[in-house]
Amino acid sequence: MRESFKALLLETGREGMQDLINWLETETDFYQAPASTKFHGSVAGGLLEHSVAVCRELNALAGRYCQGTPPASLTIVSLLHDLCKVNFYKKGYRNKKNDLTGQWEKVEIYEVEDQMPIGHGEKSVIIAMKFIKLTDEEIAAIRWHMGGYDDGARGGFGSGQALANAYEKYPLAVALNMADLATSFIRKL
Repeated sequence: MRESFKALLLETGREGMQDLINWLETETDFYQAPASTKFHGSVAGGLLEHSVAVCRELNALAGRYCQGTPPASLTIVSLLHDLCKVNFYKKGYRNKKNDLTGQWEKVEIYEVEDQMPIGHGEKSVIIAMKFIKLTDEEIAAIRWHMGGYDDGARGGFGSGQALANAYEKYPLAVALNMADLATSFIRKL
């Protein structure tokens, strides 16, 4: 899966992509990281699996909702939407009661250790743009891929309007949210 992930990114032809891949391989835990602490992909390698699953799902939706969107954009937003999760989780432990024995047992879990607390989608955009240029539509899609689950959409006065405006202007942002939701809740890893 790792090699197909890299091949898909390189096929986009986006300048700087090899530098991004090198960074992922040498300075991050991308290929070993979970996709979440306890929900979708909460296993080692879950982030890679989730990203590839979102890519498949987005490509399935694209013909219906994103006609005319360049294939490179579909690949970039789907595979890079969760860059914010690199170097984000650490292993920890908690006690859990064993249902069979009734005894408490120490189990390994993932915990959040956010070293760059600037927002989920925003952080993914910022990280990607350190290496590659993104179009306005790609920026909006990655930024708002969490839809109503994003803190920016649930915040104070007018914050939901930015999400609505992005979704109205950029069908790719809506489709990425749909693909992310589908792979997180319907087609779980």
